[in-house]
Amino acid sequence: MSGVGEARPGGRTARTRDAVRRATLAELADKGFDGLTVEAVAVRSGVHKTTVYRRWRNAAGLAADALDLAAEEPWPLPDTGVLRDDLRAITAMVVSGFEDPGRGPIARALVGAAVRDPTTGAALHGFLVGRLAQAEVVVQRAVGRGELPVGTDAGEVVRTAVGALYYRLFITREPVDAGQARRAADAAEAAARAGVFVRDDPAATPDGAT
Repeated sequence: MSGVGEARPGGRTARTRDAVRRATLAELADKGFDGLTVEAVAVRSGVHKTTVYRRWRNAAGLAADALDLAAEEPWPLPDTGVLRDDLRAITAMVVSGFEDPGRGPIARALVGAAVRDPTTGAALHGFLVGRLAQAEVVVQRAVGRGELPVGTDAGEVVRTAVGALYYRLFITREPVDAGQARRAADAAEAAARAGVFVRDDPAATPDGAT
């Protein structure tokens, strides 16, 4: 979940929103979603409590807006010229986003909040859909280079690469490391090369179109 916490330019409203977002993330890192309150965010951000209540209303609104802001930010995707290396870089970013001592607690708190709260859940869904759409580009490039068959479903390749990591992180709650990230990427790349993700009707999709 990279992109959360970066500075955003803009006028007074943008600066207020960014200050509240930064305070929200700091509170999530310190206390988790259960400890997130409008009052604490107001104090930490320096924004008047009445303003925070009026615009964000509650903890779910604060968490959802932090995700909405992150969704607007570009993801620094790799472009190595080789699909396997691009997928390895993406899976490494996923792992670092959850295992990094600074960012990890925030990312885990947001996922935990999304499971329990519909507002945060919808925001997380939008964030992840946007990241998936951005990441599809690396697969589309590979199709264009002839690394993968025409008609390969780019989204399915990316989902396969990162899905095993999310399964370990949030279903079985097993540790993940760089080796597992690399193997997940390699497995997705090998399956894609073998044609596992080719759509039944390649003409119906722009993936790999010339």
